Amino acid sequence: MPVLEENYDVLVVGAGHAGCEAALASARLGLSTIMFTVSVDSIALMPCNPNVGGSSKGHLVRELDALGGEMGKNIDKTFIQSKMLNASKGPAVHSLRAQADKQNYTREMRRTLENTDHLTIRQGEIAKLLTKEVTDPSGMVEKEIIGAVTYSGAIYHCKAVVLCTGTYLRACCIYGDVKNPTGPNGLQAANHLTDSLKELGITMYRFKTGTPARADKRSIDFSKMEEQFGDKRVVPFSFTTDPDSIQKEQESCWLTYTNEETHKIIRDNIDRSPLYSGMIEGVGPRYCPSIEDKVMRFKDRDRHQVFIEPEGLYTNEMYLGGMSSSLPEDVQYAMYRTVPGLENVKIVRNAYAIEYDCIDARQLKQSLEFKKIRGLFSGGQFNGSSGYEEAAVQGFVAGVNAAREVLGLSPMILDRSQAYIGVLIDDLVTKENKEPYRMMTSRSEYRLLLRQDNADLRLTPIGYEYGLIDEERYQKLLKKKKMIEDELERLKNTPVGANNKVQEWLASMNSSPLHTGSNLAELIRRPELSYEKLKSFDLERKPLPEDVIFQINIEIKYEGYIDRQKKQVEHFKKLEKRLIPDSINYEEISGLRIEAKQKLQAARPASLGQASRLSGVSPADISVLIIYLSERNRNHSK
Repeated sequence: MPVLEENYDVLVVGAGHAGCEAALASARLGLSTIMFTVSVDSIALMPCNPNVGGSSKGHLVRELDALGGEMGKNIDKTFIQSKMLNASKGPAVHSLRAQADKQNYTREMRRTLENTDHLTIRQGEIAKLLTKEVTDPSGMVEKEIIGAVTYSGAIYHCKAVVLCTGTYLRACCIYGDVKNPTGPNGLQAANHLTDSLKELGITMYRFKTGTPARADKRSIDFSKMEEQFGDKRVVPFSFTTDPDSIQKEQESCWLTYTNEETHKIIRDNIDRSPLYSGMIEGVGPRYCPSIEDKVMRFKDRDRHQVFIEPEGLYTNEMYLGGMSSSLPEDVQYAMYRTVPGLENVKIVRNAYAIEYDCIDARQLKQSLEFKKIRGLFSGGQFNGSSGYEEAAVQGFVAGVNAAREVLGLSPMILDRSQAYIGVLIDDLVTKENKEPYRMMTSRSEYRLLLRQDNADLRLTPIGYEYGLIDEERYQKLLKKKKMIEDELERLKNTPVGANNKVQEWLASMNSSPLHTGSNLAELIRRPELSYEKLKSFDLERKPLPEDVIFQINIEIKYEGYIDRQKKQVEHFKKLEKRLIPDSINYEEISGLRIEAKQKLQAARPASLGQASRLSGVSPADISVLIIYLSERNRNHSK
């Protein structure tokens, strides 16, 4: 029987946050790209929390934007509340978080995709990948992607595939004794691709995540809750968004708490939870536990926070954040109604857990290409991560590198010293993750350098180099960078005398007097002073944009710490530059411990730096490797 056959450069499987960024990146680089989704109504769907950003996740979104991604622009168009988290702490942990209008977020992203050149959207389920065997320059035989087949039998020939299946592969939604073979929000699961992946030798995991109930706003008593407001001055996610254009009236969120009565209901019914009955096989995220997990694991806590958040402007659905659950629906009603303000709550959608297939990401290179299958890339929750933001940045990197693979170009790889994105990907492909991975600021060794506020200065030049940032945006960045550098130089070279006027002003600011001459930069370095406060006697000052002033303050106040981290990065780079040939047989290297041989042989790290981050590989093992590689290089050069 004849079947439909079409040809594309890049094929993206999935249209969640990873799939959208992958497809946009590939298409914007000029590659003919097709994106498959089980439902076009699920494009950029937010099946769980209705927000973008948050602690460390805000860093990821701003980095994605700095490189040329879409998520930051999209949330700026569709947010209904915005907050800068950790604003009272140091700048390294400041993180932007915005509440989204879910339906509008999906609508706007779909509009962007539908109007992107070189991009085709197709509703359908990919059931099988097509490969052929090829021989690499060293004589090794490997598989190479040549296409994909849909469940209906249509064949799509392509040169690269990006897997962004999210939580849809053999998905199963569970609460109580109800086990429904469906994707999130009752959407169709993708049940056929897993077998094809296993046939290709790909190791699969079974992970779990969950979501709380959605409640009818009219049934909630907000007078018993603490109102949570957005920031008076909204900071945009995208460096291209004019801050003045997004100042608007914002929706409120609300805070309430569980109590001992809530916890007693959960404990009394814990045997009915599929998490504890054995019905759920998948491993859930440690850092985003269900309410029953919180109650059972943290027995000393007499209450837990519950955030009541609107799902959008044109719906009465409210998200009950902090109370994810897979308990039976009668128990859900009972426990929710013990929470102040929810005594008469009506549930619109039950809370549920969802199990799905994903991969062991150690099968991937730093480029997110499978080590053993040329042209097959992977991004998002399918790689064993959690969260919209983690998914989006992986999808973007996978999409860029799929396009570059087709073009015969080297991949774009960000290391741990360049971006949170680099930390995320390196952790996924290097370390064993037995649960969904979540980004946190503590995972970054160089977080003072990798702040969300300087993501454009760090990464927009890279986006420009790889063809993802246009000339106009790049020139604006260079202008901003020059303004910062020129002003820093001026401040360091503008003297301040210890005259009476200066001494009186310092006293009025509760700042110690000057005993010798100083300069403006030295004064700004004082904790109680800032660039803005020195305006009264800095007569040569010219008006500067807010974001430039922000950078100047940080560069001066944290100069010593920043310089120290830059030296640490120099040491890190030395190990990263020491590449390890893929042909090495670690079993033959004398001096390596047995565990190290096993871990290195399995992981095949690309560099000494990556090898040093493998669990089971000690500093002594790295010393043995350095000596071995040095001797090997000397022998090869003879």
